[in-house]
Amino acid sequence: MARAANDTSVPNDLEPFWMPFTANRQFKAQPRLFVEAEGVHYTTSDGRKVLDGTSGLWCCNAGHRRKPIIEAVQRQVEKLDFAPTFQMGHPLSFEFAARLTQMTEGFSQVFFTNSGSEAVDTALKIALAYQRAIGQGTRTRLIGRERGYHGVGFGGISVGGIVSNRKQFGTLLAGVDHLPHTHDLAHNAFTRGEPEWGVHLADELERIVALHDASTIAAVIVEPVAGSTGVLIPPKGYLKRLREICDKHGILLIFDEVITGFGRLGANFASEYFGVKPDLFTTAKGLTNAVVPMGAVFTRDGIYDAFMDAPDGAIELFHGYTYSGHPLACAAGLATLDVYRDEGLFERANDLAPYWQDGVHSLKGRNHVIDIRNLGMVAGIELEGIAGKPTARAFDAFLKCYDKGLLIRTTGDIIALSPPLIVDKSHIDFMIDTVGEVLQTIH
Repeated sequence: MARAANDTSVPNDLEPFWMPFTANRQFKAQPRLFVEAEGVHYTTSDGRKVLDGTSGLWCCNAGHRRKPIIEAVQRQVEKLDFAPTFQMGHPLSFEFAARLTQMTEGFSQVFFTNSGSEAVDTALKIALAYQRAIGQGTRTRLIGRERGYHGVGFGGISVGGIVSNRKQFGTLLAGVDHLPHTHDLAHNAFTRGEPEWGVHLADELERIVALHDASTIAAVIVEPVAGSTGVLIPPKGYLKRLREICDKHGILLIFDEVITGFGRLGANFASEYFGVKPDLFTTAKGLTNAVVPMGAVFTRDGIYDAFMDAPDGAIELFHGYTYSGHPLACAAGLATLDVYRDEGLFERANDLAPYWQDGVHSLKGRNHVIDIRNLGMVAGIELEGIAGKPTARAFDAFLKCYDKGLLIRTTGDIIALSPPLIVDKSHIDFMIDTVGEVLQTIH
């Protein structure tokens, strides 16, 4: 990439950074670099504005460069840059945990991590340790779901069900089984909101229990709405049925809310939206508006207490991270919660959801579109793949949308959209118009 002699926004050498989840050779031949952000827009290294149709990576729910969050982090780094949370503490970690538990009933504690991947591995470990703590030590098996995405730790990819994320890394954790996914175009194509068909797929958990016996199963983990695999919406009653089966057999239910937490569905959490309470749920992304990396695991009443019978002075759970409850992350998180509350962003998302739904479904009939699905402020547009070239058609759309000033996310041959919750109707119109124009040009 050519650049002016005084241009410091473009690095001289792109090669040293091994980029995550990226076609590195393609990117480095034609780089796409953001150098600034404000509100719902990025600015590229060549000075163009690009509307953020994906909230960064599902994470900048309040938009970019929000002054209250920036100022909170600045104040904190000048006061306390780091404090250990192993056998020590600092006030903000306790304040933030208290604020978070006030957002949902029945969850008394949170365990801080640094990412969604770490939150998932933490939740799985807590589930295993809890079963042991209550005298159910034979419960060591974990159940995930096909097409599930639970981050990139070994626990997360073991319970996850996206083949590309698994096939390079060997046999992973032993004893893991998977529910079938709920995606079925023959029954549910172009559904608005929750599909009517598919609740019976939750009963596959009974088959898995019969195969392995409940006494061997510690936990089931699912995304309430599967995001990274292409926005798969749960059928009506599906999550409730999973809850009932887990209760029947003494199995913990874990929701992965790394994407669905903090307003994406117009509610605090998906568990609130669907009216189904898990035993644990993971969060990250919108937790701090992505200003400082952080994750958190919420645990229902009683789970923490089960560990507290250890001898005085003993460590109850041998797990944690150097940066658990980092002061800057807590400062960012507290300020983020204030922005969500003061601007009514979750309510705003709920109010915009019907307009968003009508907009994305207006793309039905465009070239290669075989399904559109939505819930809250998230949508998936599935394209018919090119024989022998999986992902090529959606990636072509991604590049063309970027050229037209819109950032979209693609996974397989699916376009995923999840804009910041501060978007207005004109931004939604631009997104729909741009995607529609691009779909008419791709082959």
